[in-house]
Amino acid sequence: EFRVRGVKTNLPFLENVVTHPKFLAGGVDTSFIDNHPELFEFRPRLDRGTRLLRYIGHIVVNGQESGPKTRGKPAMRPAPLPSPMYGSKPPAQTMKALLDREGPEAVVARVSGEEKVLLTDTTFRDAHQSLLATRMRTADLLRIAEATGRLAPNLFSMEVWGGATFDTAYRFLKEDPWERLNRLREKIPHILFQMLLRGQSLLGYSAYPDNAVRSFVSEAAAAGVDVFRIFDSLNWLPNMRVAIDAVREEGKLAEVAVCYTGDLLDPNRTRYDLSYYVELAREVEAAGAHILAIKDMAGLLKPEAAQRLVTALKEATDLPLHLHTHDSAGVGVSTSARAALAGADIVDGCIDALAGGTSQPSIRAIAAALQGTAREAELDLDAVQALHDYWSGVRSYYRFLEGGPVAPDAGVFRHQVPGGQFTNLKQQAEALGLGSRWGEVVTAYRDADEALGELIKVTPSSKAVGDLALFMVQNEVTGENLLERAADLSFPESVVGLLKGRLGKPPYGFPEALQTAVLRGESPLEDRPGAYLPPSDFDALGNEIRELTADDPSVRQVTDREILSLVLFPDVYRSYVSHRGTYGDTSVLDTPTFFYGLEPGERVAVEIEAGKTLIIRLISVGEQRLDGTRGVMFELNGHRREVRIRDLGMSVDATARPKADPRDWMQIGASMPGKIVQLLVKGGDTVNKGAQLMIAEAMKMETALTAPRDAVVEEVLVNQGDTVEAGDLVMRLGPIPEIEEV
Repeated sequence: EFRVRGVKTNLPFLENVVTHPKFLAGGVDTSFIDNHPELFEFRPRLDRGTRLLRYIGHIVVNGQESGPKTRGKPAMRPAPLPSPMYGSKPPAQTMKALLDREGPEAVVARVSGEEKVLLTDTTFRDAHQSLLATRMRTADLLRIAEATGRLAPNLFSMEVWGGATFDTAYRFLKEDPWERLNRLREKIPHILFQMLLRGQSLLGYSAYPDNAVRSFVSEAAAAGVDVFRIFDSLNWLPNMRVAIDAVREEGKLAEVAVCYTGDLLDPNRTRYDLSYYVELAREVEAAGAHILAIKDMAGLLKPEAAQRLVTALKEATDLPLHLHTHDSAGVGVSTSARAALAGADIVDGCIDALAGGTSQPSIRAIAAALQGTAREAELDLDAVQALHDYWSGVRSYYRFLEGGPVAPDAGVFRHQVPGGQFTNLKQQAEALGLGSRWGEVVTAYRDADEALGELIKVTPSSKAVGDLALFMVQNEVTGENLLERAADLSFPESVVGLLKGRLGKPPYGFPEALQTAVLRGESPLEDRPGAYLPPSDFDALGNEIRELTADDPSVRQVTDREILSLVLFPDVYRSYVSHRGTYGDTSVLDTPTFFYGLEPGERVAVEIEAGKTLIIRLISVGEQRLDGTRGVMFELNGHRREVRIRDLGMSVDATARPKADPRDWMQIGASMPGKIVQLLVKGGDTVNKGAQLMIAEAMKMETALTAPRDAVVEEVLVNQGDTVEAGDLVMRLGPIPEIEEV
């Protein structure tokens, strides 16, 4: 075996000849080549080694855009795997086996008849979403997956997918979330897999067409999801019905969540009282739910409130009850135990090493708290220690992502920021230059919620509240003067969409004055958002994917899953495909190398497929060349290889943009720092007051700049893709010329 580089050879042609069936059968003559033109159709080289070297070199020179900000690897704890002889054989009669054999109704009957409380492990999804900005890589999940299935075989379910994991896999980790689900299913065939589904919003931040919802549920079920926890960010049942019906059609478990907010123990709070939740639970049961869930996103549910709420819901419905809470204030274990003793059939928790704070309470602590009671959970606390030890080591790889509180913070009862949003919101604040004003952001979050009418706060409604809070701090707006200044502000698109009704209707409506000021004459939607959306054109999307992946030899045909990924996150998916085309499949790298690259002299083994391993060693990083690149020298399987990497730190554009005069209506300034993602007008266009001029984006928050009055666009000073700072002059407007009568 040999490889020739940098020289044109006829090896691909010779490979086609010697592997052709007629050649192998013998008896061919010199006309064989003339009569078989397919011999000249050469399979593109994968060149996976070079692509991976290019990625590692890029990380060594430039760091990762969304990764650690420090150069060099910090000290990391090794992640010990349990002994190969871990655990015991899974029980024959698992919930998964029962669902596959007899269907969801049989599972419901068994859960309802269980004396002991059942447990759901959220380690593989919500725990790392809440603590580590959803950045846990598939490689780290797969290494412990089989051991988890054996050491905790009696779990009701494992939450492994959904929520923000889909977006983050493509956007930051450059991984295929469908592949994650497939590979986890292979490792853990006997436990129910659970996902979080945002109703009509699926896994995104706005509503999607009905055919996309039905198709997504079908594909997710085929890929391994058994329990769909369906919720709506405003507790609006019409936004959940399409998903509920789709799950039932697939023969899977429709677990429908009632999102908890407020404080039902406070007699002075008239909204979201006990009667509100009871009535909503009855509607959920009538809609066809198999299981009723209480989804406490921010950890606001206090132990006594849990006792009262669980008791009331069990009396009002015949559905099994599943509790999900966060431990932000430090009462999560107590709340979960009280709920279990009050009759909750299933409670959520996670492995200790990823528990507490904005994450879920420890699953072992919950089990320990219930020992000696009739509801004692079936969990081997000693066996699960090995899982804790593993995750303690893995967590050190992700320390740079930890931005949540280092201790329980009962301030959550005041600001009500959901646990799954906390770290992401803090990262957004830092990206916008507001890291030092975090206290103001948290205060503004509460003010923004009050201004919007005290919402249910969970993705995507919580994103709108968070975007408004950041916007208020950035623009020196307070809760007192928000309404007064609303007519002159360019609000984030998420806030405009929320008040437009694109997420649905909140239980108590929106404040009419703010809604009118923000919409500026537009009427809000009357029906559910999905009713206004035309069906997704899957054929057209498939053609786009073929064009996107035309140069990627790893893609052979377009799948429904690829199409759905493009439906959900078009720009993010296109960026992912571009990354794969440039660097190949970087998911095969271990986590320290993916985030930090290599140190000079460091060696790493990378298995790119079964039986094929690359041994990569970084030798040196060269000086900057005149063209702005650096030569990065590697050793690949014993042979020296150099790749040229553009040093992005040496190509800073020092040109400063002028600032807009806020007193001059003809000067349009950027309201926040970010990137111009869409230009909607050009020089010479006539625009009406309130018309959108351009859209800027920063950390997934889009803001539209609008015309302050009827005007003519005199000059556009930015291009699509440009990065701007707050206040930068991006466009000049002028008055509409008067037309003289003849």
